[in-house]
Amino acid sequence: MTAVEIIGLTVTLLVMLIGLAGSVVPVLPGPPLVLIAALGHRLWFGQHSASGLVLILLAVLTIATLALDYFASAYGAKRFGATWRGLLGAFVGGLVGLFFSIPGIILGPFVGALLFELMGGYEFGKASRAGLGATLGVFVGVIVKCVLSVVMIVLFTVSVVLKS
Repeated sequence: MTAVEIIGLTVTLLVMLIGLAGSVVPVLPGPPLVLIAALGHRLWFGQHSASGLVLILLAVLTIATLALDYFASAYGAKRFGATWRGLLGAFVGGLVGLFFSIPGIILGPFVGALLFELMGGYEFGKASRAGLGATLGVFVGVIVKCVLSVVMIVLFTVSVVLKS
């Protein structure tokens, strides 16, 4: 591996680590940033980069991560007894929560599911249980994003190192 290739890999890995941080920080795109870094590396270094199969795998993992992230909160709310109103509330609360940083991301789905269930006639205990499920779903989504981002980074790194 040449010095230029080592520098390129290092810069790519730094961008990927920012993507990993984006799995937790809402402003950063997370797994899509990991994929973009891998694609940029491939465009710059061509055959000395990750294989086409690895890039396809990274794209599939990115799509899976995004899908799981969107559905985790709703699934958690449903498992804890939410109706369609609670699911809608968790979704709306999650979107609104994005504007309020980490506390909003944590509390948004909970408050949304709680309020929508209360408006639908649920008593407070049942409605708060639906909100708790939505919040747990958000945490599961973050954990899944982090794990899959690490898997993506490792796959890319191993592919590049094995090709050099």
